[in-house]
Order: sequence, then C-alpha cells, then structure tokens
Amino acid sequence: MSGRPKNRLRISVVVPAWNDQENLAALLPMLANLDLHEIIVVDASNDGKSSAFAQIAGANLIRFSRPNRGAQMNRGAESATGDVLIFHHADAQLTDAHLQAIRHATDDPRVVGGAFYRKFDRRHPRLLWLEKIARFLTRHGGTFYGDQSVFIRREHFVALGGYAKIPLMEDMEFSKRLRASGRVIVLDPPVQSSGRRHVHRGAWRTSVQNALFVILYKCGASPHRLHRWYYRDHQHANGEVTRELDPSTFSS
Repeated sequence: MSGRPKNRLRISVVVPAWNDQENLAALLPMLANLDLHEIIVVDASNDGKSSAFAQIAGANLIRFSRPNRGAQMNRGAESATGDVLIFHHADAQLTDAHLQAIRHATDDPRVVGGAFYRKFDRRHPRLLWLEKIARFLTRHGGTFYGDQSVFIRREHFVALGGYAKIPLMEDMEFSKRLRASGRVIVLDPPVQSSGRRHVHRGAWRTSVQNALFVILYKCGASPHRLHRWYYRDHQHANGEVTRELDPSTFSS
C-alpha cells in the first residue's frame, strides 16, 4: 500500500455469499493477490468456515442474518472506503486484467460504472453461438446481471440509493437505474463463472429456471415470492456441496 501512488484508484470488492464456502475457498486467495483496496465478504451462512477463509485472505467479513443479495451488497457498500465498488459473485473469476480494464475505463470522469461481458463456457456447448448475441444485447442497453461483476463509483452508488430493498431481481432493477443515471461501459475480458452449481443441478435445468424467473419478474411476479421459491429450491443443493470443507487446508 505504501508504495502506491497517492492518486491510485482504490477498488473495493464486495462479495455477497450464502453457503459459498467452496467458492470462497477458491476466490479469496486469488483476490488477495490482486491490487485491491479491500475485500468485503457479506456472508449469510450459519457456520464459521467463511470467516476462516476471509481471515486467511485478509478480507473483511460481515455477518448477515439471511440470504438477500441486494441487502448484503448494500451492507458491504456501507463499510467500503474505495473509490470504485465491484459487486462480485463468489463463484466468478476476477483477475488483474479486469481491474486494469476498470482503471482504464474510469480514467474518463464521465463514466459512472458498468459491467463485464459474460463468458459462455463448456457447460453449454450448444449455446456458445449465443455469446455474440449476448454481447450485442449487453452493449445496446441490455440488463447488467449480477454475474457480470457490476462496478460503480462509490459516490455514485450512494447517490443512487444503492440496490432496491427487494429480495431478488435486484440486479435487473439496479441495472435499469444505473444505465439511466450516466455514462456506463461494458468491458472485456469477459467474466466467467464456476460451473459447479450447473454441474450439480444440471446445466439445462439451471439455465431454464433462471430464464423463467426473469420472465416471471418482467411479467409482474413479486420479488418476495420469487425469493422464497429460489432459496427453497437451492438450500438443499448448496448444503450438499459445502458440508465437508475444512478451512485449514487452504491456509498454506
């Protein structure tokens, strides 16, 4: 920290988590090696393993009473002190190239925030051709989803009032306000998410379910009802994935 220029852009990463011990075990050591101002994990799990992973990586862990991604990200943003916030999912990759892209983009003071393109991978081998379509839609006004590592200047996030107080679809609601509030930019390299959940639950099942939730929300379904359905369906599956992790194996 002491050798960095005083005007160096300070980037804070906020990671909302819930039963993400395996993902945090992989993500946090990588984040610890990046040029970040701070790492903030807002965890709604009920065990101490996430705390151990955060301590090993030098991250700040904030406990949260229940899984609610928007509220968790707001809580993390409240404690952040960086110039730019990145809201990053626990199962996604973040590299130095992503940080350099943000630094370059925000050299333009007109840019208030943005997101990264998505990386389609071998979980969906027959859908890879859709990547170009997804890029086109994102570049031309499409929604910034949570797994695109949305970034925003901290003061602008405060001015927007943060994420809406809804338990699900907070990314879609926030994206609409962010795009309307100033100049935004979509960046490369694309962000790639882990395939663990897709492999565990089935790639097609997960993709269809996610699309169905988006359609229901756009048709007027209550985010509160969607939240109950989403977490009721995911709780058992996530618990099976994370039960046996031991933080001590990642300390070396």
